[in-house]
Amino acid sequence: MTENTTPELLRVDALSVAYGRTQVVFDVGFGVARGESLALIGESGSGKSTIARAVLRLLPEGAKASGGIRFQGQEVLKAPERRFRALRGREIGFVPQDPANALNPVRRIGAQAHEAATLVEPRDARARKLLILDTFEKVGLPDPQRVYDSYPHQLSGGMLQRVLIGLALIPAPSLIVADEPTSALDVTIQKRILDLLTRLQAERGIGLLLITHDLAIAGERTDRLVVLKDGRVQDGGPTADVFARPGSEYTRRLQADAPSLNPARYEALRAQRTAVPAARATRAATSAASAKIQVTGLAKTFTGGVKALDDVSFAVPAGTTHALVGESGSGKTTALRALLGLEHPDAGTILVDGESVLGRNAEALRGIRRHLQLVYQNPFTSLDPAWKVGEIVREPLDRYRVGARRDRAARVAETLDAVGLTADHARRRPAELSGGQRQRVAIARALVLEPDIIVLDEPTSALDVSVQADILEVLLRLQVERGLTYLFVSHDLALVRQIADTVTVLRRGRVVESGSVARVFADPQDDYTITLLSAIPRAGTRLEARPEKRVDLVPTA
Repeated sequence: MTENTTPELLRVDALSVAYGRTQVVFDVGFGVARGESLALIGESGSGKSTIARAVLRLLPEGAKASGGIRFQGQEVLKAPERRFRALRGREIGFVPQDPANALNPVRRIGAQAHEAATLVEPRDARARKLLILDTFEKVGLPDPQRVYDSYPHQLSGGMLQRVLIGLALIPAPSLIVADEPTSALDVTIQKRILDLLTRLQAERGIGLLLITHDLAIAGERTDRLVVLKDGRVQDGGPTADVFARPGSEYTRRLQADAPSLNPARYEALRAQRTAVPAARATRAATSAASAKIQVTGLAKTFTGGVKALDDVSFAVPAGTTHALVGESGSGKTTALRALLGLEHPDAGTILVDGESVLGRNAEALRGIRRHLQLVYQNPFTSLDPAWKVGEIVREPLDRYRVGARRDRAARVAETLDAVGLTADHARRRPAELSGGQRQRVAIARALVLEPDIIVLDEPTSALDVSVQADILEVLLRLQVERGLTYLFVSHDLALVRQIADTVTVLRRGRVVESGSVARVFADPQDDYTITLLSAIPRAGTRLEARPEKRVDLVPTA
């Protein structure tokens, strides 16, 4: 491979960072040339965001950084704040992770954009507004004047992320630091944002420092990688080389755990479901081909005429995994709430093990729910922080008065063991656990009543990729051992391809495609499904920019 001889915009040498007495970054070094993109890859606690904030001189008070950071030949760490302030924003743009926190909710977008425009050479207010509107148009925002006049809550997540990119680009920086810029977005919006960054970077010759936990995205979008773990560099080099010849066991694990890079990871485990008999008899003697869940013609319209569900139908055969896929506003959550008896549809039927969920009183629904359990998206908010893990898992047994007290304690211990937790974990509170351990607690709580069906609402979306892989392995092993039926709700088609048997694709409350995962992925029939599938990152394939037109951020007269 030809070595990049373009002069470096950014050079980081032997960077170390400590918060008080705790060192979190150790001797990290890398460089970013003009027009080059480099990704810092790592999971939570790897130090990647800390490095980005060190480059921007935005470390919190009390943090200490040592080593060298040079931008365009100027020392960053030792420069007076007044001198570096002239670089930050004007020469180094920053796109933060969460626009909801980055933007002031009580100020209009236009007012906040004018702060970025003040970094450009002196202009009158009218010229600055023209620059802002022109930039908004070029980052793909429809109706820039409406965006300019809006408050943040009046715009979608994808539009807000484009606003942040626009604000970073207004001063025409030489380098952009993008910290997980798409982690909270739907898959198609994520692709559009990344396409936009790729195109603008190529056309303007901007250096890009991308912070991400997603190895597949980094492999598709960047020229070079630096892989971090616990604040130390594990691997690095040209993207193609790192993918072809990973230099550390940790990099190999990230590759194996990324759903889009390893679609067949769980095939052997899933195949055992047909070879292993059910571990226990189910409540109703159903054959493998019969539906544990049957939803037919579901419809729901909310106040204002918004159709959340429009003739939605799907079936989930016993002992299989069915995925409901769709972006925000597709109707996934409304369908789940109806299934759980928390939302009453305007029309349609819902059968669980042949029994109707609709029209039931509270006591009858309680009986159904014992065999139909839910694992929420975010275990930190779904688990009572004041309770110990053993109490959290035991609570459903207490509420349904299952067994004697001694029997309940034994079942809690058995269930915790089934999800890979110990008696020591049972004595802890949720705040004392990692994210993956908290999700295991949520799964154990759902399992303790020995249900037939578990509804999994984005159960791994808040987890690092390796923790996600561990949780999926637990779920599939339990499905093999207990003959469980899963309804899996997700926006991540790469994940669905790994673990689901059948899939229903929802868009704006309607089913646009349904069938086996193998058929839908191999031969999608609907344009929307094709769009979703095209948004899955391609393993180790550098995506080249496709410029539509020259991006000139300064409007001409």
